[in-house]
Amino acid sequence: MEGPVYEAKFFGSDDIMKIFAAEGVEYLLSCDGKVPLSSCNGKTICLFFSANWCRPCRTFIPRLVELYDTLKKKGKNLEIIFISFDRSEDGFEAHLKSMPWLAVPFDANLHRRLIDRYQVVRIPSFVPLCSDGITVEEDMIGCIEDYGAEAFPFTNKRREELKALDQRKREKATLEELLAHEGRNFLITGDDRKVPVSELACKTIGLYFCADWSPPCRAFTIQLTDVYNNLNSAKDHCFEVVLISTDRDLKEFNVNRRSMPWLSIPYMDRTRNDLCRIFDVKGIPALVLIGPEGKVVSMNGKFVVSSFGAAAFPFTDSRIRDLEAALRKEGEALPQEVEDVKHEHVLKLDMAKAYVCDFCKEQGRFWAFSCYVCDYDLHPSCVEKVTKDESF
Repeated sequence: MEGPVYEAKFFGSDDIMKIFAAEGVEYLLSCDGKVPLSSCNGKTICLFFSANWCRPCRTFIPRLVELYDTLKKKGKNLEIIFISFDRSEDGFEAHLKSMPWLAVPFDANLHRRLIDRYQVVRIPSFVPLCSDGITVEEDMIGCIEDYGAEAFPFTNKRREELKALDQRKREKATLEELLAHEGRNFLITGDDRKVPVSELACKTIGLYFCADWSPPCRAFTIQLTDVYNNLNSAKDHCFEVVLISTDRDLKEFNVNRRSMPWLSIPYMDRTRNDLCRIFDVKGIPALVLIGPEGKVVSMNGKFVVSSFGAAAFPFTDSRIRDLEAALRKEGEALPQEVEDVKHEHVLKLDMAKAYVCDFCKEQGRFWAFSCYVCDYDLHPSCVEKVTKDESF
């Protein structure tokens, strides 16, 4: 059964002034005092619904302040008006102190009517008042978090343009376009040396999204370091990794990068956030592999490296298919179960991404002969079969 259908509603900047007048709002507030409604005439108006008690709101405000100041410096005719979800005037006033824009004076009943009129069901919520396709059901918080001031003028057309630019970068951008930024054409090493992005040309590149606070990241870093060292000692530095940090602060970032043998994008550089968005990174650790021609060869580099290690190089689909075929062939050549002189139970052929052989104590990968009764695994090469003579 279909759910209810809601008619999309659009509001322009002129409408909000009429609404304010109808609601008896005579002026707006700034941190410096009262501001006449006429100060908003001719401007692009955006409504910001927020509350001092809301942690995501307080986290988002510095990003919105950065956007607001940037657009003002560029001469954009923009104004933001804060409408409060706060429960008390004290909370409202404390919240307003963090904002350089305007606010509707505190009146809980008035704010509730405005919240209902604009159908705001979550905070923070940012509603641009324009007439070219943004509905009040849509919220621009995610777009601002992704694109910052580039999201202006906060229309659907602009959002689609930005998505198209991301797709072009994902599919066609050069390493300089992806990894360099305004005034920065280098990456940094763990000991603070600067390495030009141009030195990565013709190498296979791994964009490594991780954070020091994440145990899965620390575990995968060990695997990736092993692959990195093996490839660069055997194949003349054909493989480079670039840390795209998702650490919570600069201190964590420095601890993270100094534990790694590869390069990093500087922590304060917005390129880190852009790359997370461009490659749609939703969880960490994540590894995007780019071939020497500058094209993405794998969006799932973590699986490739975890499964096949350095043998997967150059990480192309054809190489992975060859490894998988060889693995299947190897498994088909092995018996389904064996009796080993070193163990009392029958051992059955099993697939294990990684294990430690209980006989030689070396790391194993893929095929193992495992005991289903107790925790015991053997490399296929470590099996000593029970012969007919030994069985009597």
